[in-house]
Amino acid sequence: MPRGIARDHDQKREAIRKGAAEYFARHGFDRASMTGAAKHCGVSKALIYHYYSAKEALLYDILDWHLTDLVETAREVSPEGGLGALICAILEAYEDADAEHKLQIDALSVLPDAQQAPLIALQRELVEMMSAALLHEAPALDGTDKLRPVTMSVFGILNWFYMWHRPGKGMDRKAYARLATDMVLNGIRGV
Repeated sequence: MPRGIARDHDQKREAIRKGAAEYFARHGFDRASMTGAAKHCGVSKALIYHYYSAKEALLYDILDWHLTDLVETAREVSPEGGLGALICAILEAYEDADAEHKLQIDALSVLPDAQQAPLIALQRELVEMMSAALLHEAPALDGTDKLRPVTMSVFGILNWFYMWHRPGKGMDRKAYARLATDMVLNGIRGV
């Protein structure tokens, strides 16, 4: 008789996903190993292989979980909330996801094309939501060659927050979200 799924299956999988993301981000995905990930997560190598057949399968699950969460968070922002609400929601979703975010930037390209495609589709959906929010604030961007650079500049402002921000020092995420929104709004209204 096959063994059933443990009651804490999802919690173990989530802990492995989080711990492995930290390990891969710290050591670089190409230099990291499943043995090292298991050790970092405090589980056996056999257990990590019970959940994931290969390092790439684990990376895919980490990125899929992260990007799906970001897109779902952005979808929950009401259009009436405007650009500021979207920026704040994305920045808050990035909290405690620095490792996942670093892997998204550094390691997505190591996955096979078939695994990259749904992840890239999630990224594009997020970019489209930001573009729509920017167009709502600055309709003059519509049909210009400026919308994409402005959209990607907003993500540049948000995506690198984890590199320099130290929790408990300076602005918190909400204050930074307001500052970023003000900078973007004042900039695009002048375009």
